[in-house]
Amino acid sequence: MKMDFRLDGPEDAPLLVLSNSLGTTLDLWQPLMAALTRHFHVLRYNARGHGSTPLPASSLTLERLGLDVIDLLDKLRVEQALFCGISLGGMTGLWLSRFYPQRFHRMVVANTAARIGTPESWLNRATQIRRDGLSTVAATCSSRWFTPEFVRAAHPQVTRLIMQLAHADPAGYAACCEVLAAADLRADVRRMTVPLLVIAGEQDAVTTVEDARWLTSHIPAASLLSLPSSHLSCIACPAAFSEAVSEFLLRGSTNPPG
Repeated sequence: MKMDFRLDGPEDAPLLVLSNSLGTTLDLWQPLMAALTRHFHVLRYNARGHGSTPLPASSLTLERLGLDVIDLLDKLRVEQALFCGISLGGMTGLWLSRFYPQRFHRMVVANTAARIGTPESWLNRATQIRRDGLSTVAATCSSRWFTPEFVRAAHPQVTRLIMQLAHADPAGYAACCEVLAAADLRADVRRMTVPLLVIAGEQDAVTTVEDARWLTSHIPAASLLSLPSSHLSCIACPAAFSEAVSEFLLRGSTNPPG
């Protein structure tokens, strides 16, 4: 299966995998790339049903999203990597921490939770999108992704990401909604052993600071950082986000993974 991915930064640096949120592509991370590629060989990829990465023939699951990351590492012959994911990408990271801890040195998960939303809300959204397309979701996503102040400032990233969502594949988005409807890692968190930084948005109503605190209180090697943002903290606070990611992932690494 063809995965849509891109590599940037020095090839002799530690490999950092970046995993996107629902409805975005690998371009989500562009505002952070100059900072991250100072320290890392960065692997960005599009999850199933996003960008030019196709959906699988069978039903999409969180396990499949996680195994796609492992398949990419195998393809690149990387034994151990670093990881940073946001929202659905963060939940993918939690799954990887539980089931493939040997493949990751350290991880950052942002604006995520062990259980995001309710099954009913995600299934209702999937049904709506398959029926009506993504126009309604795209028209209202700014209030979930960003603070009112960030939207009022007419930041160019707001328009870029909304337009990207409006032109995304409805079937891919709906399939990932169904992944989130089924995904529940609450019973697994105490078995997650990869050192973990959890980033929360202080005004995130989708995955709250309380969700992040729950993770850090149940995962043995987890710490918490909150940023003044809503759901897409990497866009609202790119400098603080990339600095926190770099500092945490490089901490104590005398023999960087690669």
